[in-house]
Amino acid sequence: MLTGKHLIAGNWTGGDETFTSQPAHGPAHAFSVGTAADVDAAVTGAEEAFWSFGYSSRESRAAFLNAIADEIESRCDAITEVGTQETGLPEARLNGERGRTTGQLRLFASHILKGDYLDKRHDEALPDRQPLPRPDIKMVQRPVGPVAVFGASNFPLAFSTAGGDTASALAAGCPVVVKGHPAHPGTAELVAQAIDAAIKKCGVHPGVFSLIQSNGIEVGEALVKHPLIQAVGFTGSLRAGRALFDLCAARPTPIPFFGELGSVNPMFLLPHALKNRGAEIAKGWAGSLTMGAGQFCTNPGIVVALDGDDTDAFSAAATTALEAVNAQTMLTDGIASAYRKGRDQVAKTAGVRELMTSTCDLRNATPYLYRVSGEDWLDNHVLGEEVFGPLGIIVTVSDFIQMQAIARSLQGQLTSTIHMDDADMDEAKALMPVLERKAGRILTNGFPTGVEVCDAMVHGGPYPASTNFGATSVGTLAIRRFLRPVCYQNMPDALLPADLG
Repeated sequence: MLTGKHLIAGNWTGGDETFTSQPAHGPAHAFSVGTAADVDAAVTGAEEAFWSFGYSSRESRAAFLNAIADEIESRCDAITEVGTQETGLPEARLNGERGRTTGQLRLFASHILKGDYLDKRHDEALPDRQPLPRPDIKMVQRPVGPVAVFGASNFPLAFSTAGGDTASALAAGCPVVVKGHPAHPGTAELVAQAIDAAIKKCGVHPGVFSLIQSNGIEVGEALVKHPLIQAVGFTGSLRAGRALFDLCAARPTPIPFFGELGSVNPMFLLPHALKNRGAEIAKGWAGSLTMGAGQFCTNPGIVVALDGDDTDAFSAAATTALEAVNAQTMLTDGIASAYRKGRDQVAKTAGVRELMTSTCDLRNATPYLYRVSGEDWLDNHVLGEEVFGPLGIIVTVSDFIQMQAIARSLQGQLTSTIHMDDADMDEAKALMPVLERKAGRILTNGFPTGVEVCDAMVHGGPYPASTNFGATSVGTLAIRRFLRPVCYQNMPDALLPADLG
């Protein structure tokens, strides 16, 4: 079932050097370590594929995307089995994520058939216009070329081998080279097998997709530096993402790096909502904070509320809810270790008070809850950095003016949430202009974990939430990352792209 090999432009190839997976349970497997030569072969194959795939019909690409979804579903049991072993995620979570993955593929297939994403424009010639005639000008979006995609640690399916980056790039007409994440290489290979089967079924050029496994940084660096790669999709840590971003910018020909890097996803509790529904909000927050061991990029790690009895009651209710949460397995030993380091950093910061502490070791995570004043928050910017795991901080402010100051102090976020009742409308209106500048998605009376895959979704935001505030990695707008507008002036119809016909 697992070969431990790379898929490079239609060929399953191995190498002398291997690494061993580190599953949460079940058997470990050996996987080949990719090389710069593997990268060059994969990217060269992608460039060759682009000359046909980049100019293929939307109908054929839609059929290809649907075929990938079919092949993934046909391997559902094997993917779930290996995925749960490698990540420690429960079976229900993997099944749901697989459904999201195939749903994304089918959504993009439907999206490109509609053609709206092409943003076609036509300014007809005005030969008699004075003082100068106007030429005939047409514009359409065209694919950029081979794209590098980095698998994410926390989503082995929906943000990895055939995830949103891959689906949107293929939909646009761009071949893809995936650097597999070492946290789930077996899952990556099984999905690559599904894509390989779809390539053969649809008669697509085999260079349209490659998967290179690696547990180091060499493959990633070689990918973003390769002169034939035209764009990069990445989901991961700020440190790794910024390093790759800098490499993309330093190339002789810089390319766009679409990185989703991190966020604390603050929630602002306005006074009437806090007074009337504080216990209910606290229970919902605890559930969102600990969902999937807190390993979601939309995990709401920060609550901002007015100091007083209502916030005391909220804190008590949140503590009670979090105390009932058992230890959960984290995705990797490294992520578990980083979580504990982040906990220690928060705990030792001046002014921070523990509300609930616990004990976690090895690959386990348990929740932690802290409280800090608005003044101390503003004086310690480390508290605004993401701790990847089920750790929450309640920031108590003296008045609404300080709440606004907290909002203005935030770095870019994926999400920001306002909990409000009708009587809180004036404060909510005052917060909105700030939050619109800080976040890609703003919610009221909800929790940000759970990202709907749809036309209107924005999963991105100002840096460091992402490296490109005008893009999203979820939803159909994600396809625009891998397209560029091309204008055609006085062009004979026979030379125009078929999509302009």
